[in-house]
Amino acid sequence: MTGQSDNAPYHAHIYYDEGQRPVAVKLRDRLLSATSDDPLSAILYIGEMRDHKVGPHPVPQFEIHFEKRLAGLVVEVLKETGLRALVHPLTQDDLADHTSLGEWIGEPIDLDLTELDEPGVNQGMARFGKADF
Repeated sequence: MTGQSDNAPYHAHIYYDEGQRPVAVKLRDRLLSATSDDPLSAILYIGEMRDHKVGPHPVPQFEIHFEKRLAGLVVEVLKETGLRALVHPLTQDDLADHTSLGEWIGEPIDLDLTELDEPGVNQGMARFGKADF
């Protein structure tokens, strides 16, 4: 993103269905166990597996929080899993974050856009690096 610093906040939502859940668990475990010599250890937060609709996400998912400088690596790792994911910045425009500013890996999912914050507000900013839904 033009104008964003390398430490700008980013999220990734990693989606799975029942058959893909073991792949998602394996990925989450890999991220949780990353050691200091692994660049993935710089991921700031790894959320819980959510096996139900949460916010605008109509299918099971978990989220991770990281800085922009890791976005390329995160995208590469997510592509290797074969799971669908949405990688996006956290700005003050929640709708744009989840649509025009987001990058889909795999087939996009129809998000429930009515669940997103009003322009100028993004509650994900307050949770960045600390908590998921």
